[in-house]
Amino acid sequence: MNGFNVIIILIDGGRLDRVEKSEYFKNLKSDFSFFSNSITYSTHTIASMHATFSGCYGTRTGTNSYWSTFKFKKNNFKTLTEYLNEKKYYTLCDIVNKLVIPRQGFDEFLIHDEENDDLADRHCKLLEQLQENSNGNFFTFLQFSNIHTGIMNEVLKVYDNFSEEYFNNRELNEKRYDRLFKKSEIYLSKILEKIYSLNLDKNSLIWIMSDHGISVGEKIGERAYGAFCYDYTLRTFAFVKWPGMNHNEISQQVRTIDFMPTILDILGIELDNSFESLDGESLLSLLNGDKTDEKLAYSETGNPLNSKKPPKEPNTRSLRTSKWKLILNEYNDTKEFYDLELDPKEENNIAGKGLEVEDFLTKKLNEIKKKS
Repeated sequence: MNGFNVIIILIDGGRLDRVEKSEYFKNLKSDFSFFSNSITYSTHTIASMHATFSGCYGTRTGTNSYWSTFKFKKNNFKTLTEYLNEKKYYTLCDIVNKLVIPRQGFDEFLIHDEENDDLADRHCKLLEQLQENSNGNFFTFLQFSNIHTGIMNEVLKVYDNFSEEYFNNRELNEKRYDRLFKKSEIYLSKILEKIYSLNLDKNSLIWIMSDHGISVGEKIGERAYGAFCYDYTLRTFAFVKWPGMNHNEISQQVRTIDFMPTILDILGIELDNSFESLDGESLLSLLNGDKTDEKLAYSETGNPLNSKKPPKEPNTRSLRTSKWKLILNEYNDTKEFYDLELDPKEENNIAGKGLEVEDFLTKKLNEIKKKS
């Protein structure tokens, strides 16, 4: 077993396109491996992060909506935290809400004040404490929630999913998001500076990731996130680093459910066969520069339509390869199918054109639904 600390930093609501344009994030590529096409299971944090921590889709774990944190089948699915806690890691998180991730296996489960806390300062101090007080290795999950907080205050509380004022002001929406995203660069630069000053990079696996993206007005009916399964919220990113790693960019499609088994594989921790099997698979061979077959990526969410609250069960689902994407909108019984290479903005629905790959993805998606 590799005796590395594990530091996961979540940039909540971080858009992939902004990362690709950011000079700060571009510079990280010189020191980190970069997953530039990771697909999240869900376009909201609760279901997305439960899937990440368990390596399994919410169709099986029970956490598939905003309301289902407490439906997580903790006796059936072993979380990353539980694996590490069993290996005597000291485990600590600092998150925006107790519902965000599974609580099992944590020694400290901290909640920050998203309106008032200086997260860079708070998280730097937590890293100092972890280094000083943990006798062995530690695991920490740090959620940067300021993008989420800004969107909540400036978009979610002001507009609804069909507000003309919002969707007719795309330039203003872009500037608002860019201002909030800039905060993530400032935060991350301070956190990584602290990690390096403490020499934690010499004995830690560092994993920087996003849970989902956020709309800037691309599609009427989704002013922020959690309503649709389009790529501006489904495609995320991850930067990964550990001592001795050869860094590279991985453009092949992967899933965020693959992150948990990858971390275990890097650490040399075997899967516990007394729990249910994972949907995710280790990406270590990709990180080592080898080629692997691309896996289908399944996603789902609950479109609230005109309701002020999202539904208790998902009602829109997607299944994709890096080229083709199928979306089933159960809320209005429609199907969408896109050639992502020719139509990356998903504007030309070619469902029903007789393509065999559409039938294949429809069959596979229905098989996943049946497991729920």
